[in-house]
Amino acid sequence: MTNQHEATPPDPKKTSVADGVWTSQIAPKIVRFKDLARCGDEIWIEHQGMLYRLRETRQGKLILTK
Repeated sequence: MTNQHEATPPDPKKTSVADGVWTSQIAPKIVRFKDLARCGDEIWIEHQGMLYRLRETRQGKLILTK
């Protein structure tokens, strides 16, 4: 049985994994949230001079706020 929060590549025949990142012709980058937020349940992202907060809820959903 697989974990429902586990990232699954779109086409196993055309994918590879290195350092926890899936790469394929379909999805160039898939990064697991738990790998990004190693020390908690949120990360801060800077994009074009703006800060965004990406956090995981208790229900396992992600919320992005400005």
